Amino acid sequence: MIRFFRFRLFTLGGLGIFILTVFVTPYFSEGQLASLGNSSSEGLLTVAFLDVGQGDAIFVETPDGVQLLIDGGPDAGVLREVSKVMPFWDRKIDVVLATHPDKDHIGGLVDILGRYQVSEIIRTENESDTAVSSAFAFMESDEGARTYLAKAGDVISLGASTTLMILSPSSDTSNWESNTSSIVVQLKYGDIEFMLTGDAPLGIEEYLVKTYGETLESEVLKLGHHGSKTSTADSFLEMVAPAYAVVSAGKDNRYGHPHQEVIDRVKNFGSTIMNTATDGNIIFKSDGTEVWLED
Repeated sequence: MIRFFRFRLFTLGGLGIFILTVFVTPYFSEGQLASLGNSSSEGLLTVAFLDVGQGDAIFVETPDGVQLLIDGGPDAGVLREVSKVMPFWDRKIDVVLATHPDKDHIGGLVDILGRYQVSEIIRTENESDTAVSSAFAFMESDEGARTYLAKAGDVISLGASTTLMILSPSSDTSNWESNTSSIVVQLKYGDIEFMLTGDAPLGIEEYLVKTYGETLESEVLKLGHHGSKTSTADSFLEMVAPAYAVVSAGKDNRYGHPHQEVIDRVKNFGSTIMNTATDGNIIFKSDGTEVWLED
Protein backbone atom coordinates (compact mmCIF):
# COMPACT_ATOMS: atom_id res chain seq x y z
CA MET A 1 0.00 0.00 0.00
CA ILE A 2 1.09 3.58 -0.66
CA ARG A 3 -0.02 6.45 1.52
CA PHE A 4 1.02 10.10 1.60
CA PHE A 5 1.22 12.06 4.84
CA ARG A 6 2.26 15.66 5.37
CA PHE A 7 4.29 16.79 8.34
CA ARG A 8 5.12 20.34 9.42
CA LEU A 9 8.65 20.77 10.71
CA PHE A 10 9.84 23.35 13.23
CA THR A 11 13.54 23.66 14.06
CA LEU A 12 14.67 24.80 17.51
CA GLY A 13 17.89 26.83 17.26
CA GLY A 14 21.04 24.95 16.36
CA LEU A 15 20.00 21.79 18.16
CA GLY A 16 18.41 20.34 15.03
CA ILE A 17 15.36 19.25 17.05
CA PHE A 18 12.09 19.24 15.20
CA ILE A 19 8.48 18.51 16.10
CA LEU A 20 6.37 16.53 13.67
CA THR A 21 2.63 17.12 13.50
CA VAL A 22 0.46 15.06 11.16
CA PHE A 23 -1.96 17.07 9.02
CA VAL A 24 -3.25 14.94 6.18
CA THR A 25 -5.29 11.77 5.81
CA PRO A 26 -4.19 9.10 3.27
CA TYR A 27 -3.51 10.53 -0.17
CA PHE A 28 -5.07 7.60 -2.08
CA SER A 29 -8.46 5.94 -1.80
CA GLU A 30 -8.66 2.43 -0.40
CA GLY A 31 -9.49 1.09 -3.87
CA GLN A 32 -6.31 2.59 -5.27
CA LEU A 33 -4.27 1.26 -2.38
CA ALA A 34 -5.51 -2.27 -2.91
CA SER A 35 -4.36 -2.24 -6.53
CA LEU A 36 -0.75 -1.25 -5.85
CA GLY A 37 2.19 -3.54 -5.21
CA ASN A 38 2.75 -7.09 -6.44
CA SER A 39 3.41 -10.45 -4.86
CA SER A 40 6.79 -11.07 -6.52
CA SER A 41 8.81 -9.42 -3.73
CA GLU A 42 11.16 -11.82 -1.97
CA GLY A 43 10.56 -10.20 1.42
CA LEU A 44 13.57 -7.87 1.26
CA LEU A 45 14.03 -4.26 0.25
CA THR A 46 15.78 -3.96 -3.11
CA VAL A 47 17.47 -0.73 -4.19
CA ALA A 48 19.17 -0.89 -7.59
CA PHE A 49 21.29 1.94 -8.95
CA LEU A 50 20.99 1.31 -12.68
CA ASP A 51 23.80 1.72 -15.19
CA VAL A 52 22.17 4.18 -17.60
CA GLY A 53 25.30 6.02 -18.69
CA GLN A 54 25.65 9.68 -17.74
CA GLY A 55 22.48 9.99 -15.72
CA ASP A 56 20.50 8.72 -12.75
CA ALA A 57 18.01 5.88 -12.44
CA ILE A 58 17.19 4.09 -9.19
CA PHE A 59 14.76 1.17 -8.98
CA VAL A 60 13.21 0.31 -5.61
CA GLU A 61 11.04 -2.65 -4.68
CA THR A 62 9.81 -2.83 -1.11
CA PRO A 63 9.18 -5.99 0.92
CA ASP A 64 5.48 -5.41 0.24
CA GLY A 65 6.08 -5.50 -3.51
CA VAL A 66 5.64 -1.76 -4.16
CA GLN A 67 7.83 -0.58 -7.03
CA LEU A 68 9.33 2.91 -7.32
CA LEU A 69 11.54 4.31 -10.09
CA ILE A 70 13.48 7.47 -9.28
CA ASP A 71 14.62 9.13 -12.53
CA GLY A 72 15.26 7.32 -15.79
CA GLY A 73 18.62 8.35 -17.19
CA PRO A 74 19.07 10.17 -20.52
CA ASP A 75 17.42 7.79 -22.98
CA ALA A 76 15.66 4.49 -23.72
CA GLY A 77 18.61 2.53 -22.32
CA VAL A 78 16.78 2.54 -19.01
CA LEU A 79 14.30 0.02 -20.42
CA ARG A 80 17.08 -2.54 -20.81
CA GLU A 81 18.32 -2.04 -17.25
CA VAL A 82 14.85 -2.02 -15.67
CA SER A 83 14.13 -5.32 -17.42
CA LYS A 84 17.06 -6.84 -15.50
CA VAL A 85 15.50 -6.07 -12.12
CA MET A 86 11.80 -6.57 -12.92
CA PRO A 87 10.07 -9.76 -14.11
CA PHE A 88 9.74 -9.79 -17.91
CA TRP A 89 5.95 -10.06 -17.62
CA ASP A 90 5.59 -7.08 -15.28
CA ARG A 91 4.39 -3.96 -17.12
CA LYS A 92 3.34 -1.89 -14.11
CA ILE A 93 5.36 0.50 -11.94
CA ASP A 94 3.55 1.93 -8.93
CA VAL A 95 5.41 5.24 -8.59
CA VAL A 96 7.75 7.24 -10.83
CA LEU A 97 9.64 10.11 -9.19
CA ALA A 98 11.34 12.71 -11.41
CA THR A 99 13.84 14.60 -9.26
CA HIS A 100 14.19 17.51 -11.73
CA PRO A 101 13.62 18.10 -15.46
CA ASP A 102 17.17 17.69 -16.86
CA LYS A 103 17.53 15.22 -19.73
CA ASP A 104 19.95 12.93 -17.88
CA HIS A 105 17.21 12.33 -15.32
CA ILE A 106 13.93 12.38 -17.26
CA GLY A 107 14.94 11.46 -20.81
CA GLY A 108 14.43 7.76 -20.13
CA LEU A 109 11.23 8.38 -18.18
CA VAL A 110 9.57 9.32 -21.47
CA ASP A 111 10.22 5.73 -22.61
CA ILE A 112 9.20 4.29 -19.24
CA LEU A 113 5.81 6.02 -19.46
CA GLY A 114 5.44 4.66 -22.97
CA ARG A 115 6.21 1.06 -21.96
CA TYR A 116 4.83 0.72 -18.43
CA GLN A 117 1.54 1.49 -16.74
CA VAL A 118 2.41 3.98 -14.01
CA SER A 119 -0.02 4.70 -11.20
CA GLU A 120 1.55 7.78 -9.59
CA ILE A 121 4.07 10.43 -10.68
CA ILE A 122 5.95 12.59 -8.18
CA ARG A 123 7.70 15.74 -9.38
CA THR A 124 8.05 19.45 -8.57
CA GLU A 125 6.75 22.58 -10.28
CA ASN A 126 10.15 23.13 -11.91
CA GLU A 127 10.01 22.93 -15.70
CA SER A 128 12.43 23.30 -18.59
CA ASP A 129 11.90 24.67 -22.10
CA THR A 130 13.70 21.69 -23.65
CA ALA A 131 12.25 19.14 -26.05
CA VAL A 132 12.68 16.30 -23.56
CA SER A 133 10.86 18.23 -20.84
CA SER A 134 7.97 18.86 -23.24
CA ALA A 135 7.93 15.17 -24.20
CA PHE A 136 7.84 14.15 -20.53
CA ALA A 137 4.96 16.55 -19.85
CA PHE A 138 3.03 15.13 -22.81
CA MET A 139 3.61 11.51 -21.73
CA GLU A 140 2.66 12.39 -18.15
CA SER A 141 -0.63 13.82 -19.37
CA ASP A 142 -1.26 10.89 -21.71
CA GLU A 143 -0.43 8.31 -19.03
CA GLY A 144 -3.40 9.25 -16.87
CA ALA A 145 -1.35 8.73 -13.72
CA ARG A 146 -2.08 10.77 -10.65
CA THR A 147 0.52 13.56 -10.24
CA TYR A 148 1.77 14.67 -6.86
CA LEU A 149 3.95 17.78 -6.27
CA ALA A 150 6.62 16.99 -3.70
CA LYS A 151 7.27 19.20 -0.68
CA ALA A 152 9.71 18.83 2.19
CA GLY A 153 8.14 17.11 5.18
CA ASP A 154 5.91 14.83 3.13
CA VAL A 155 6.22 11.16 4.04
CA ILE A 156 5.18 8.52 1.53
CA SER A 157 4.34 5.09 2.87
CA LEU A 158 5.39 2.45 0.31
CA GLY A 159 3.39 -0.39 1.76
CA ALA A 160 3.36 -1.34 5.42
CA SER A 161 7.09 -1.39 6.03
CA THR A 162 8.91 1.25 3.97
CA THR A 163 8.74 5.04 3.93
CA LEU A 164 10.07 7.75 1.65
CA MET A 165 10.57 11.10 3.35
CA ILE A 166 10.93 14.16 1.13
CA LEU A 167 13.62 16.46 2.53
CA SER A 168 13.76 19.02 -0.28
CA PRO A 169 12.48 21.20 -1.91
CA SER A 170 10.82 23.24 0.81
CA SER A 171 8.72 25.49 -1.46
CA ASP A 172 7.52 26.13 -5.03
CA THR A 173 10.45 25.50 -7.39
CA SER A 174 9.00 27.10 -10.51
CA ASN A 175 11.74 29.73 -10.71
CA TRP A 176 14.57 27.74 -9.17
CA GLU A 177 17.70 26.63 -10.98
CA SER A 178 17.11 23.06 -12.15
CA ASN A 179 19.66 21.19 -10.01
CA THR A 180 18.73 23.22 -6.94
CA SER A 181 15.12 22.11 -7.40
CA SER A 182 16.06 18.42 -7.13
CA ILE A 183 13.84 16.27 -4.95
CA VAL A 184 15.97 14.85 -2.12
CA VAL A 185 14.54 11.84 -0.30
CA GLN A 186 15.45 9.45 2.47
CA LEU A 187 14.22 5.90 1.91
CA LYS A 188 13.77 4.03 5.19
CA TYR A 189 13.13 0.37 5.94
CA GLY A 190 13.49 -0.63 9.58
CA ASP A 191 16.86 0.61 10.80
CA ILE A 192 18.26 1.08 7.28
CA GLU A 193 18.20 4.33 5.29
CA PHE A 194 19.19 5.39 1.77
CA MET A 195 19.90 9.07 1.07
CA LEU A 196 19.01 9.87 -2.56
CA THR A 197 19.97 13.37 -3.64
CA GLY A 198 19.35 13.95 -7.36
CA ASP A 199 21.68 16.75 -8.45
CA ALA A 200 21.25 18.82 -5.28
CA PRO A 201 24.19 21.24 -4.87
CA LEU A 202 26.26 22.18 -1.82
CA GLY A 203 23.85 24.91 -0.71
CA ILE A 204 20.94 22.49 -0.48
CA GLU A 205 23.09 19.94 1.38
CA GLU A 206 24.10 22.59 3.92
CA TYR A 207 20.44 23.58 4.34
CA LEU A 208 19.56 19.92 4.97
CA VAL A 209 22.27 19.64 7.64
CA LYS A 210 20.92 22.71 9.46
CA THR A 211 17.30 21.59 9.15
CA TYR A 212 17.46 17.83 9.81
CA GLY A 213 20.75 17.26 11.60
CA GLU A 214 21.43 13.69 12.71
CA THR A 215 18.24 12.35 11.13
CA LEU A 216 20.13 12.46 7.81
CA GLU A 217 22.21 9.45 8.89
CA SER A 218 21.94 6.78 6.19
CA GLU A 219 23.81 3.60 5.39
CA VAL A 220 23.86 4.36 1.64
CA LEU A 221 24.34 7.77 -0.01
CA LYS A 222 23.80 8.49 -3.70
CA LEU A 223 26.38 11.20 -4.30
CA GLY A 224 24.84 14.39 -5.65
CA HIS A 225 25.29 15.44 -9.28
CA HIS A 226 27.13 12.27 -10.35
CA GLY A 227 30.03 12.92 -7.98
CA SER A 228 30.60 16.49 -9.12
CA LYS A 229 32.53 18.87 -6.86
CA THR A 230 29.37 21.02 -6.81
CA SER A 231 27.92 18.50 -4.31
CA THR A 232 28.97 16.37 -1.32
CA ALA A 233 29.80 19.03 1.26
CA ASP A 234 31.99 17.91 4.15
CA SER A 235 29.24 18.75 6.65
CA PHE A 236 26.68 16.73 4.68
CA LEU A 237 28.96 13.72 4.32
CA GLU A 238 29.73 13.83 8.03
CA MET A 239 26.06 14.00 9.00
CA VAL A 240 24.90 11.25 6.61
CA ALA A 241 27.87 9.05 7.62
CA PRO A 242 27.33 6.47 4.86
CA ALA A 243 28.92 3.04 4.79
CA TYR A 244 28.47 3.08 0.99
CA ALA A 245 28.57 6.00 -1.44
CA VAL A 246 27.28 5.47 -4.98
CA VAL A 247 28.20 7.45 -8.10
CA SER A 248 25.82 7.24 -11.04
CA ALA A 249 27.82 8.35 -14.09
CA GLY A 250 28.83 7.36 -17.59
CA LYS A 251 32.18 5.83 -18.43
CA ASP A 252 34.71 8.43 -19.64
CA ASN A 253 32.03 11.14 -19.52
CA ARG A 254 33.00 14.60 -20.77
CA TYR A 255 32.32 16.22 -17.39
CA GLY A 256 35.00 14.28 -15.57
CA HIS A 257 32.48 12.87 -13.08
CA PRO A 258 33.16 11.83 -10.42
CA HIS A 259 35.67 14.53 -9.54
CA GLN A 260 38.80 13.30 -7.80
CA GLU A 261 38.40 15.61 -4.81
CA VAL A 262 35.00 14.08 -4.10
CA ILE A 263 36.40 10.55 -4.41
CA ASP A 264 39.21 11.43 -2.02
CA ARG A 265 36.81 13.05 0.43
CA VAL A 266 34.55 10.00 0.51
CA LYS A 267 37.45 7.55 0.83
CA ASN A 268 39.07 9.59 3.61
CA PHE A 269 35.78 9.46 5.46
CA GLY A 270 35.94 5.67 5.31
CA SER A 271 32.99 4.98 3.02
CA THR A 272 33.10 2.36 0.29
CA ILE A 273 32.61 4.15 -3.03
CA MET A 274 31.01 2.47 -6.04
CA ASN A 275 30.39 3.73 -9.57
CA THR A 276 27.88 2.47 -12.14
CA ALA A 277 30.42 3.38 -14.86
CA THR A 278 32.76 0.65 -13.64
CA ASP A 279 30.52 -1.60 -11.54
CA GLY A 280 27.41 -1.70 -13.74
CA ASN A 281 24.11 -2.05 -11.91
CA ILE A 282 24.70 -1.71 -8.17
CA ILE A 283 22.05 -3.61 -6.22
CA PHE A 284 21.54 -3.43 -2.47
CA LYS A 285 19.34 -5.70 -0.39
CA SER A 286 18.14 -5.13 3.15
CA ASP A 287 16.13 -6.99 5.78
CA GLY A 288 15.65 -3.81 7.81
CA THR A 289 18.53 -4.47 10.18
CA GLU A 290 21.42 -4.92 7.74
CA VAL A 291 22.19 -3.84 4.18
CA TRP A 292 24.40 -5.70 1.72
CA LEU A 293 25.42 -5.77 -1.90
CA GLU A 294 23.89 -8.42 -4.13
CA ASP A 295 26.51 -10.58 -5.82
